[in-house]
Amino acid sequence: MSGGEEACAIGWPEHVDNFPSQSKIFTARVVMAEKVELIAKCIRTFPDFPTKGIPFKDICPILKDPKALAAVTDLFEEHVRRTYPQVDLLVGLDARGFLFGPLLAQRLGVGFAPIRKKGKLPGPTLSVAYSLEYAKAEAEMQEDAVSAGQKVLIIDDLLATGGTLYAACELIKQQKAEVLGCLVVVELKYLSGSEKLQSTPVFSLIQY
Repeated sequence: MSGGEEACAIGWPEHVDNFPSQSKIFTARVVMAEKVELIAKCIRTFPDFPTKGIPFKDICPILKDPKALAAVTDLFEEHVRRTYPQVDLLVGLDARGFLFGPLLAQRLGVGFAPIRKKGKLPGPTLSVAYSLEYAKAEAEMQEDAVSAGQKVLIIDDLLATGGTLYAACELIKQQKAEVLGCLVVVELKYLSGSEKLQSTPVFSLIQY
């Protein structure tokens, strides 16, 4: 990590407490820690990108490493199966949510739907405007992508100020579906993006 930053790992005490023995608890924690460490090593920081003052977290090396990519999917799958067994659909954000979402959806046996930048989807759509930490944008989703009453999880690579995920939540609510929570690989805690999401739970693998 650059600039003296430290990555913090996830912790799931309630998960390992379900194991019947201390040896299994220890083993589960070791395996979990190894996966998180592998993922953290693959994340690099580029200062002043895309604009000055933004320390960009690049997750592309995760995609080059099949073990790291599998670790991301493994950890998300464990969390979702334990916390949200009722999930019906995963929704991924343009564009890096498309990299992790379909892999996880296939593991879980549920569908996947994309939220894209405005003007990229055909047919009737719904849209919501939002602000990024360095720009303004508009998120869009096809009207038939989510059905009323479906239980949805949103996935993306990173949570910064929370604008993109907030817009995604609003789009899903417009379609009268339920947002169970959000999944991200990286969370920039110092930007307090989770506060913008209010009561929507956020699960992140790596925090800065």
